[in-house]
Amino acid sequence: MSRTFNFGIIGCGMIAGFHAKAIKAAGGNLAACFDMMPQSAQRLAGENAGCKPYSDLKEFLADKSIDIVTIGTPSGAHLDPAVAAAEAGKHVIVEKPLEITLERCDKIIAACDKNNVKLATVFHSRFHDSSQKIKAAINSGRFGRLTLCDAIVKWYRTQQYYDSGKWRGTWELDGGGALMNQAIHTIDLLSWLAGKVVEVSAHTALLGHENIEVEDTATATIKFDNGAIGTIVGTTAAFPGYLKRIEISGTKGTAILEEEDIIKWDFEETKPEDEKIKNDMLNRKSSGGGASDPTAIDFSGHAKLFANMIKAIETNATPLVDGIEGRKSVEIILAIYKSAKTKKIETI
Repeated sequence: MSRTFNFGIIGCGMIAGFHAKAIKAAGGNLAACFDMMPQSAQRLAGENAGCKPYSDLKEFLADKSIDIVTIGTPSGAHLDPAVAAAEAGKHVIVEKPLEITLERCDKIIAACDKNNVKLATVFHSRFHDSSQKIKAAINSGRFGRLTLCDAIVKWYRTQQYYDSGKWRGTWELDGGGALMNQAIHTIDLLSWLAGKVVEVSAHTALLGHENIEVEDTATATIKFDNGAIGTIVGTTAAFPGYLKRIEISGTKGTAILEEEDIIKWDFEETKPEDEKIKNDMLNRKSSGGGASDPTAIDFSGHAKLFANMIKAIETNATPLVDGIEGRKSVEIILAIYKSAKTKKIETI
């Protein structure tokens, strides 16, 4: 890194603390933060020396020291600050989902393209070494023909979680429930690993919570463009909550990823590195991954994504998870919601 890049955070809620830690770990500097509630911005600034708090977005974006803006507002409130940041010439990192409709995603992408700034979406699971190993094995043909590929997210959230913020569990600002808010990381990872999802058939339900508009339980059968089929399962009503899983099977191999740990790695044709991967399984390091506690996540994935953005700026490259990539999981989830409503197979 030729110089230290200055970051600014928009939205000083829970996720902002993880962004602040990740910025430091990525070699960046948190120079400023903005929140409509002055006390929230002041609190985050007080926890991070050298960070200037703002409660006026125009003043924040006029701060010439800021190179990169991260956006951690509610999901359905990403569009306006993202576009404003792009128009101010700032590179933009948006928390998942990129936005809650494809039209809003496209407006963010277009604004960043028009203003010649980089755009990244926070899908940090792609950066785990385990995810990279599975991706490399798929690309090298070790799985043979992919056959069955599944994403399973059986998490738990209390009623108090949904009651803690008026935006939670609403279509307008959450954009959906267990899929759009919680399982979206795993859905992104599944589609990145296994290929483009082209068909979905789904059911959704609200079974374990009250006074929310969206689903807390969903299932979908899916078809990929390479012919493989699979399932997506997502819930926040599975007490006490379990680590998310990706299961990839093909005619010559199977791998199962639980959180960031590979727990199964079986191939018809073995390679020397397989033994090390299996031995590493004995020293598993997964945190709770947010399975039952939304604050129990590791910021290291964010740090790798932020570092990838810095490298993309320095080398004029495309971030690994740019806007186009970030849009894909939203498209899948919206197709699932539509299928559940129409009781028909939806094509993507």
